[in-house]
Amino acid sequence: MSEGTFKVGTRGSQLAMTQTGYAADAVGAAAGMTPELITVRTEGDVLTGPLSQMGGTGVFATALRARLLDRDVDLAVHSLKDLPTAAVPGLVIAALPEREDPRDALCARDGLTLDELPQGAAVGTGSPRRVAQLRALRPDLKIVDIRGNVGTRLNRVAPGDLDAVVLAASGLKRLGLEGRVTEYMDPERMLPAPGQGALALEVSSELAEDSPLARGLAAVDDLPTRLAVSAERAVLARLEAGCAAPVGTYGRMVDGDLHLDVVVANPDGTEVMRRSEATDELSVEAAKALGVRIADELLADGADRLARLTL
Repeated sequence: MSEGTFKVGTRGSQLAMTQTGYAADAVGAAAGMTPELITVRTEGDVLTGPLSQMGGTGVFATALRARLLDRDVDLAVHSLKDLPTAAVPGLVIAALPEREDPRDALCARDGLTLDELPQGAAVGTGSPRRVAQLRALRPDLKIVDIRGNVGTRLNRVAPGDLDAVVLAASGLKRLGLEGRVTEYMDPERMLPAPGQGALALEVSSELAEDSPLARGLAAVDDLPTRLAVSAERAVLARLEAGCAAPVGTYGRMVDGDLHLDVVVANPDGTEVMRRSEATDELSVEAAKALGVRIADELLADGADRLARLTL
């Protein structure tokens, strides 16, 4: 980090570059500094095949974190759902900007919704969580495992080989592709991944608290987002489920209270456990306790058997 400039590590995809640019510009404006984006190639960008067989979504974060630890970059911007729940010694998530829409989005041919898709329609997703919930809602669907960037996935829809794909609404909105969405999935029907829609701004734990960069990060940190995702990720950690496990969560503020919904399902969607609770204690520790409490209730009912099926 030089006087007035800070280096920001990012993956090279269009979505990663877009959301990193947004976050870096916000931090820079608050800090009175200029960001310099450094593209980092991660293992997840190189390997092919199902994400769950590559070690989970942590494959997208390891290279960025290594560059942080080596002091090659001053800040790394991650999609929070890509981060394992375990902390990395020497690093800290210094800011969580206001969360974008956390819902899943259906992008289907002919403007169809999930309920309107024909019997046996082919729907693409690379997420075991989405697969489980889709199968619970529509057991007749043909689920096709897909990977690739947002554009690649969208191009699989007719006149491609799929009737629809399911993607994160946040990514589509950040890329200006809301027009491709035919249905935003109501969390009452399909819960998103823990941390979906949130960005994690990670730095060295040795960053001086009185530095311009630290002040810029503090300025963009959003407490409602931090509370919601802290509760969501506490569920995942307590279940000891990987990021690719069929676990969905949705934390949000309602009338001054933090509400959390959680679903755990088996891959074929034939067994689904769902719980909802709230707390009026608005601290990170209380948010984590809420997540742990719900996870313990689910574990008592056998949720670990479902959640670990894909690990």
